[in-house]
Amino acid sequence: MTAETTGTVDYFNIDDLLTEEHKLVRHTMRDFVRREILPDIERWAQEAYFPKEIVQKFGEVGAFGPTIPEAYGGGGLDYISYGIIMQEIERGDSGMRSTASVQGSLVMYPIYEYGSEEQRNKYLPKLASGELLGCFGLTEPDFGSNPAGMLTNIKDKGDYYLLNGSKMWISNSPACDLAIVWAKNEEGRIKGLIVERGMEGFSTPEIHNKWSLRASTTGELVFEDVRVPKENLLPNVEGLRGPLGCLDSARYGIAWGAIGAAIDCYESARSYALQRIQFDKPIASFQLIQKKLAEMLTEITKAQLMVWRLGVLKNEGRASTQQISMAKRNSVEIALNIAREARQIHGGMGITGEYPIMRHMMNLESVITYEGTHDIHLLITGADITGIPAFK
Repeated sequence: MTAETTGTVDYFNIDDLLTEEHKLVRHTMRDFVRREILPDIERWAQEAYFPKEIVQKFGEVGAFGPTIPEAYGGGGLDYISYGIIMQEIERGDSGMRSTASVQGSLVMYPIYEYGSEEQRNKYLPKLASGELLGCFGLTEPDFGSNPAGMLTNIKDKGDYYLLNGSKMWISNSPACDLAIVWAKNEEGRIKGLIVERGMEGFSTPEIHNKWSLRASTTGELVFEDVRVPKENLLPNVEGLRGPLGCLDSARYGIAWGAIGAAIDCYESARSYALQRIQFDKPIASFQLIQKKLAEMLTEITKAQLMVWRLGVLKNEGRASTQQISMAKRNSVEIALNIAREARQIHGGMGITGEYPIMRHMMNLESVITYEGTHDIHLLITGADITGIPAFK
């Protein structure tokens, strides 16, 4: 590295592409993570504890719905700012980023994009502030990569909809105040509904014994003859276009966020390699260690450039589902590979909570699966290249 870049992850001066507002957002979120997450995250993960107090703190710092207009309580920021926020939170922990990205991309986004003006005014300010916590109900026990097969359904009962079914692997669900739920109507068309905590027949059992995302809360959504008022239907979308639009927003955030986990692993590995003495010299002097570090930084740099360009396209309204899919898959794959290489550099210490490596590695094993699995994203790209969908 040159003197200017030694010890940084901005090897190609990508900061030159950012505005002063972007840098201020990054500084604000990095300081927040250092102050509110890093001192406790290892304990939270070890104890499988979700700190509910973080929800209001996320709201206060503007991590919820940063691209939502200020009129509804959002930050009114651009998509590069949103990506930077997700990256900084995931440098702290993927589970913490999941909490924030579900709230912004999978709850606030559909209410803003597909909801009525009454729904926007009723829910968005309280979601933005952290007064309310939401979750997103799409995946079912038997339908993950094929959401069109969902069994959750609604029946029109005149004054209300009767909702039955269940959802699985739902981030935030045990602590949620409301859920965006996707269900089929009697004609088989997919509709979105806002289901509120306290509605009779609606429960959120927690999933225990996770080895991943242990500081995030995950559960089910169970609907047993739940009466949902008609005004809680999202009126401006029908079909898979609704949930898939939400997933585009979430995947975009993950594409940035996973790079944060990769950066944290790389920085920890570099620091450890410079301090760890073997054979009378730091292990950073060995060729194989330098190879690992060089490859880590190369992959981080490539991913940074990809998501920056994706952010520009997103700001211009030109980012495609396929481009977002490629970036999500790439960022998570390189992050997981970097976590594994960093663990080797740390030796036995890499499996302990003294360093963040194993926590990131375990978290990323979920991130590579949710919001579209690694293989499905490859097939999305393959279908775009060939014009032949391999998963139908």
